[in-house]
Amino acid sequence: MASRRKTLSQNFLHSTAVLGQIVRAAELGPSDLVVEPGAGEGTLTRALARATRQVIAYELDPALAARLPGRLRTERNVRVVPGDFLRAQPPRTPFAVVGNIPYSRTTDIVRWCLTARGLTSATLVTQLEFARKRTGDFGTWPLLTVQSWPEHSWHLGPRIRRHHFTPVPRTDSAVLRIVRRPAPLVPRRDLPAYRALVAEGFTGVGGSLRATLSRHHDTSRVREALRAAGVPNDAPVGRVTPRQWLSVFTRLHRGRGG
Repeated sequence: MASRRKTLSQNFLHSTAVLGQIVRAAELGPSDLVVEPGAGEGTLTRALARATRQVIAYELDPALAARLPGRLRTERNVRVVPGDFLRAQPPRTPFAVVGNIPYSRTTDIVRWCLTARGLTSATLVTQLEFARKRTGDFGTWPLLTVQSWPEHSWHLGPRIRRHHFTPVPRTDSAVLRIVRRPAPLVPRRDLPAYRALVAEGFTGVGGSLRATLSRHHDTSRVREALRAAGVPNDAPVGRVTPRQWLSVFTRLHRGRGG
């Protein structure tokens, strides 16, 4: 079992206070449907079940999945699904994802959440560095966050000290919260063009965002768009905030008749 836990990067939580922090951070209501990736020993599952209408709990480890129904027998609103969450079809009705997820699968689980149409929010326990990077807490912004920003907001939640986990991981963790916006900040028809522009900017050719975008856009228009967004001419792409990207896109796309 120990080797299996290591392979799946499973670190279990048992602190009632920490479990309560996670549930509160998820901002759940009594009528909500929750999907939990990596239910593990069911401690978070139980806390979620007592705060929501229904929990669908996925667990990839066969031994843990086999024990979950017994552990959760008093929680009538939990459905345990043995198997891989990443292969699951999203529910047809609105739902939230909440989980203390395996660290080795964090990026894949985040991507699954971003592409699930019915998702309202994802509240995930991740490594602290991962959560800080994706929410701009280091002063830089990664491609995935910027591309998804028109449809999803990203938030850094409470820090969770490593000693709360069993086995104890090497680093602290944090709650990462991703919330789907009621309406995109960019018209839906323009989302592919926005993502394409961001992807172009993140190629990093030329060392600065101005130099990169000027390869395929009029240089004067790029300078004007960056100036209006408050982006210095020599700014590397990672230093450009999602809101600045929205401003740059609006000005460049407008000039193309979009």
